[in-house]
Amino acid sequence: MAFKRKIYEQFKNWKENWADKRALLVQGARRIGKSTIVEEFAKNEYESYVLINFQTDLAKIKELFEDLSDLDNFFRSLSLIYGKKLVPHKSLIVFDEVQLFPLARQSIKQLVADGRFHYMETGSLITLRQNVEKILIPSEEKCINMYPMDFEEFLWAKGDDITIELIRENFLNKKSLGDAVHRTIIKKFRLYMAVGGMPQAVAELLDTNDYSRVDEIKRDIIQLYHNDLKKLDTTYNLSTSLIFDAVPSELSSHSRLFKATVLGKNARVSRNYSSFEAIKDSMIVNIANNCSDPNFAFVLNKDISCQKIFMGDTGLLTTQIFMNSNQPIQESIYKQLIVDKININLGMIFENAIAQILRSKGYELFFHNFDHHEIDFMIPDGKKIIPLEVKSSVYKSHRSLDLFCNKYSKQVSKQYVICGKDLKTESGITFIPFYMAMFL
Repeated sequence: MAFKRKIYEQFKNWKENWADKRALLVQGARRIGKSTIVEEFAKNEYESYVLINFQTDLAKIKELFEDLSDLDNFFRSLSLIYGKKLVPHKSLIVFDEVQLFPLARQSIKQLVADGRFHYMETGSLITLRQNVEKILIPSEEKCINMYPMDFEEFLWAKGDDITIELIRENFLNKKSLGDAVHRTIIKKFRLYMAVGGMPQAVAELLDTNDYSRVDEIKRDIIQLYHNDLKKLDTTYNLSTSLIFDAVPSELSSHSRLFKATVLGKNARVSRNYSSFEAIKDSMIVNIANNCSDPNFAFVLNKDISCQKIFMGDTGLLTTQIFMNSNQPIQESIYKQLIVDKININLGMIFENAIAQILRSKGYELFFHNFDHHEIDFMIPDGKKIIPLEVKSSVYKSHRSLDLFCNKYSKQVSKQYVICGKDLKTESGITFIPFYMAMFL
């Protein structure tokens, strides 16, 4: 099922402004819908296309890339193998799962220079060392990141084109929505958090409305991720699978900080860092770093020794929390989560959801530890910063935010508490519901 995705507009912008000079590389975690939306774009925007899936087609096309001295023969062979006519300046060639055959990625330079066709690539773990160390990375390549479906895309899939526009209007005008409307939208957001934004899970929800079947699909994806990371660990002596498995327990701790002890008391610092870099490259998780001196140049004060690790998709985290059972989560548990009647630490789920929202908007994730307090997230606002505090329960208590704004008053432009209540402004603080974080 091909869902409407926002990244499609970025594809159109690339075709209009860059496609004659640069290929487009779409990178992201597995199973988020990269191949589906790229092929949908190819069908809609080009007269014809060839999609080379290096996971399934490598044996039959590998030889073609070993000698590109005769491009006329290369293109004729592609047309013959895939049964597609390639029309100069009107056809697209897609390299799907290109990380599995780095030589194809290196060929982009020559193929783009030829000028006859446009090129798109999809892949995961694109920047991992073993996928780039033996090739010359083409400069004729524009890279964009793709993430799981966000709340708006989830609502589109359910046929709802109204809710987000209402949220956007009220956020921009700093107006509350009213209790009835707010309760309706927060219930929709809780459903999104429970199910998540993996397209297969969303499609199963729409097809069957059976939460146990949705959960089974998410369990399969989690197992796929675990197996992928286990292969990395075995090959490169890393600990990525241990990090992945520990995300729920570490997020449920009081500090939410990731403790390196889960990797083993004898784990070397160099191995730990390599493991964090590798799992970050996978885009399966989102990593937040402490900013030791909060100012708008967060990266200059990035403390890589103090991290929080969030799941890239909050729906997967919801399933991962209950993975101690061999059975899918019961439908009753999903319904309790949606109506706020479940007895678990919801703070970790909401904080993960906000991390996912911020990351999908392009923000690198930073928090700040100070004087035994913590600001959950910080985002830049020109040469100043916006501190964000996420509250799942007692939203009127925001001591950390107050202390932070007093201590760093010259650096702060606005301040937000993100919570389960309707929008309001009080004493210089704007309280916004979770679903409005997408407009920050």
